[in-house]
Amino acid sequence: MKKIKADLLVIGAGSGGLVVASGAAQLGANVVLVEGDRMGGDCLNYGCVPSKALLAAANTAKQVNQSDKFGIKAEIVDLDYAGVMAYVEKKIAEIAPHDSQERFEEMGVTVLRDYAKFKDPKTVVVGNNEITARRIVLATGSRAKIPNIEGLDKVNYLTNESLFDLRKSPRHLAIIGGGPIGVEMAQAHARLGVKTTIIEINRIMQGYERRFVEPIHKSLIDDGVNILEGTVVDRVENDRSSIKLHLSSAGSLVVSDLLIAAGRAPNIEKLALTEAGIKYNDRGVIVDRNLKTTNRSVYAIGDLVDGPSFTHTASYHAGIVLKKILFGLSSTMQTIHIPQVTYTDPEIASVGLNFNDAVKRFGNKVERSCVNLESNDRAITDSKTEGFVEVVLLGRKVIGCTIVSKNAGELISFWAFIISRNLKISNVNSMVPPYPTLGEVNKRVVSEYYAPKLFGNSFLKFYVKVFQKIFK
Repeated sequence: MKKIKADLLVIGAGSGGLVVASGAAQLGANVVLVEGDRMGGDCLNYGCVPSKALLAAANTAKQVNQSDKFGIKAEIVDLDYAGVMAYVEKKIAEIAPHDSQERFEEMGVTVLRDYAKFKDPKTVVVGNNEITARRIVLATGSRAKIPNIEGLDKVNYLTNESLFDLRKSPRHLAIIGGGPIGVEMAQAHARLGVKTTIIEINRIMQGYERRFVEPIHKSLIDDGVNILEGTVVDRVENDRSSIKLHLSSAGSLVVSDLLIAAGRAPNIEKLALTEAGIKYNDRGVIVDRNLKTTNRSVYAIGDLVDGPSFTHTASYHAGIVLKKILFGLSSTMQTIHIPQVTYTDPEIASVGLNFNDAVKRFGNKVERSCVNLESNDRAITDSKTEGFVEVVLLGRKVIGCTIVSKNAGELISFWAFIISRNLKISNVNSMVPPYPTLGEVNKRVVSEYYAPKLFGNSFLKFYVKVFQKIFK
């Protein structure tokens, strides 16, 4: 057994782990990075990157099919599903060098390609290596959560880890789960000509108020997606070359392919955390506000921690841990300023509190301002007027925002910054957005907030009249 000593051991080469390893190595720390699967983790190989590449292809197909309204006669001569997946694979390959083993070894990081497990609170075994480090960061991410459905283990179902390996277009794709992954993949496949059904035990995008989800629901229906809400899959079985789903409220459904998108589960099984005195539950590793585990030398970040499961959350966690490990600086983890986006058409993005949650917490002191995209000139020229921006305020301080629109993910960053700096809505007054852009709605929602306070102010109206009489 080879013994290795390091300043820092990072377990997991996904988004968060790579940020920790690169930051520490570039600042002179002796770093060991361990990865048992693919460099780049879930985001690069099975999640963010391939799903967005697939959506880009699907949305291009949609644009061709909608070209008539722009006075352009066009049609799709051939929709090559294998070609689309080759495009997805190409985009992964273009980004992969940034996350590669070679790049990190050039930084001076020792990279070990195997799974890690604790031997004791201070020792980790990786293959034939026994590693001790001053500090350890767990960044093993998450995987698709598999629901307990009778017969599911007997059929060849898909998860996000196997979906992008398909090269033959599904005849009928059923998706269990109507969250972000489920609705994104449903819309993408529907736009690529695949018959698609979402099966959701509650309603799609359950985390959002129904009024926010309605434009997405309508868009999915328009794309031909069959949505079964309030429906449970009781049993699954093979039916010749197909899969038969027995449903609680809609009889049965025979499909060619079945995608499981019913949430995420933390990757903790291989780590032997109990050997290290690290407490965890079914939601992940238990940490304090500094992301330190019950083993005071070990930190956990990203999807391994209960909270928003996003790539940018993992990167944010990495920054907190780096400051503590390298400089001894405490930085308390917050979540209110972390945005989330679902990349449907239209997109839905949010940060902070929504109006209902804010009222539950703060009562009638909460205000809101809302603007529809129908009033935005760029949305009109692009024929993308579905959606709106709603900002939630407490004492004129911005505490939340939800956007439903084309490019909502780009627009929400503005409000994430406002919230992260504890700014008031008045701080946006001096901003001059370019015309015509969708970004104007971020200024317009501020104007709508002040409009009744300004134009409904009797004292100001009286003052203007007096001023005009005096200075004729």
